[in-house]
Amino acid sequence: MKKILLPVVALLLTTSIFAQKKVADVAKFASETIDFGKIKQGVPAKGTFTVTNISNEPLIIEQANPTCGCTISDYTKSPIAPGKTGVIVATYNAAALNHFDKHLSVKFAGIDEIKSITFTGDVVVAEEFDKMQKPLVQGKDKMKDAPAASAVKTSKK
Repeated sequence: MKKILLPVVALLLTTSIFAQKKVADVAKFASETIDFGKIKQGVPAKGTFTVTNISNEPLIIEQANPTCGCTISDYTKSPIAPGKTGVIVATYNAAALNHFDKHLSVKFAGIDEIKSITFTGDVVVAEEFDKMQKPLVQGKDKMKDAPAASAVKTSKK
């Protein structure tokens, strides 16, 4: 019995020593996906992912790499204190027409797991984008010209 117990205990201790932290143990994203909706071709779109340090130690973003050359990323370089937030900013160049789904591979210091975050949207030609925006602009102008609502006073009798 002792011959079996010793190897089992050694295996359990070794496994617990080499257990790796997961991203979910140290970081929480406000959103793992950003939908840009419809964006105008040739006008870069910028999205910000917010990440909160949910561990008891400072969190360091080592990398936030885009999966293609159409995206530029930037991120909080300084350690993120426990309970505090950092950001990862993705800027998509919007050069190609049609729908897109792009990803950033995020690597945190001391964590082997790579986290993938996504941004998506539809790039449309300038004319189509302007047509979509025109009714919104006209609606805002009409609101500006509308008379202000008057306050109604009530008296107690």
